[in-house]
Amino acid sequence: MPKMKTKSAAKKRFRVTASGKVKRQHAGKNHILTKKARKRKNNLRQGAYVDNTQEKTIKTLIYNK
Repeated sequence: MPKMKTKSAAKKRFRVTASGKVKRQHAGKNHILTKKARKRKNNLRQGAYVDNTQEKTIKTLIYNK
């Protein structure tokens, strides 16, 4: 059976921290920014952590084990 490849989309969107948490960016910062408030756009810049329920799924996509 061939090895499972790393999913390129997941590899580009997520990073695993040293403590093992999965880091992500907020959605909604690419276009249609004129109607969004400055405070909202500034808050979208901040990174966030993936929920614990999704961590295992994303790690399987990133690591090809």
